[in-house]
Amino acid sequence: MKFWKKHTQQELDTIITKALGRTLNYDNTDTIGIPGTKLDDAVFYDRHQFVKQSPYLRTFIQNPNHIGCHTYDKADILFGGTFDIERELIQLLSIDVLNGTDEEFDGYIAQGGTEANIQAMWVYRNYFKNERKAKHDEIAIITSVDTHYSAYKGADLLNIDIIQVPVDFYSRKIEPSTLDKIVKDAKNKGKKYFIVISNMGTTMFGSVDDPDLYAEIFDNNDLEYKIHVDGAFGGFIYPIDNPNCNTDFSNKNISSITLDGHKMLQAPYGTGIFLCRKNLIHNTLTEEATYIENLDVTISGSRSGANAVAIWMILATHGPFGWMEKINKLRNRTEWFCKELDKLGIKYYKEDKMNIITMESQYISDEIVEKYFLVPQVHNETNKWYKVVVMDHVELDKLSSLIEDLK
Repeated sequence: MKFWKKHTQQELDTIITKALGRTLNYDNTDTIGIPGTKLDDAVFYDRHQFVKQSPYLRTFIQNPNHIGCHTYDKADILFGGTFDIERELIQLLSIDVLNGTDEEFDGYIAQGGTEANIQAMWVYRNYFKNERKAKHDEIAIITSVDTHYSAYKGADLLNIDIIQVPVDFYSRKIEPSTLDKIVKDAKNKGKKYFIVISNMGTTMFGSVDDPDLYAEIFDNNDLEYKIHVDGAFGGFIYPIDNPNCNTDFSNKNISSITLDGHKMLQAPYGTGIFLCRKNLIHNTLTEEATYIENLDVTISGSRSGANAVAIWMILATHGPFGWMEKINKLRNRTEWFCKELDKLGIKYYKEDKMNIITMESQYISDEIVEKYFLVPQVHNETNKWYKVVVMDHVELDKLSSLIEDLK
């Protein structure tokens, strides 16, 4: 591991205290030109002992603004200490979690996985327009029907056509012949450049797409493409201790990846992550943001530096081996639950190395749905699936209770 190391709580406190010492503190400077301040002392009182003992809360109250992308422009103005933590975090995630072999990656902590996915679409739309002189209607987004709705938000906001690819009902996989036909049809209609959203753990099924299938089909049809992997759910579990993973940066076909800290990582909401290879993110530079010395290429602009610190602290607390143990614990609970479903003859879908089990709705009563807050694929009478997500709080006794009720 190049960046991912386990730290004690004392070491975490020392590192973050040092970073905050190089980060603007409105209490002890003559700053009058910055449109920001620390959090309101009448509400966020910072002299409680528990605040002093929490590096995250101290960062939250000091309120560093992480506007811009600090891997793209490395200016250390005002909030340089916490900028450094975010910069290290982006490389840690890209190289040590997602197995990238490049020397360096770009990225930033977004407001959520939805923003990170839209950021990718924005980057590639502009890439094709800037680098290939593509006409707007020559560009299309293509993705499976199981993809998160952020793809449709992005298509709407960027005014790009989106193409849905059906999947098999039971395997949740894309059939090569189906994809080939859809791509050929799109090419015949004038589409030349494709933004691929390939899933590493879909929201409903935890299913994982094969990005190499997309690459093969587009190469065979002599079409240009960029592949973005939506790993908002699967990114912190699927690549971990998985030698068969081809959905991370070890795959040369993948240009960018979304992660989301508020799911598997148990980070606060607002901790989406956009990661990409170098020489791409400049395509979303907003040149009109002239008052910002560290240039802005992001959708969100101003964002809390405390969120980057939170993600870094979680990973540094567990370390790579501690995280592997945690993930394998969840996988073991998932496998136990699947074996119990097998005994009952209940049909379900589960992707290998994932922690989502999606059961056919015919086996699930309304009472069970309400008791366990099971999530349907659609909220109407046509629904065919309900999912169980094995997170940290979903212990075996809860799964066992559900099995008893299913009996």
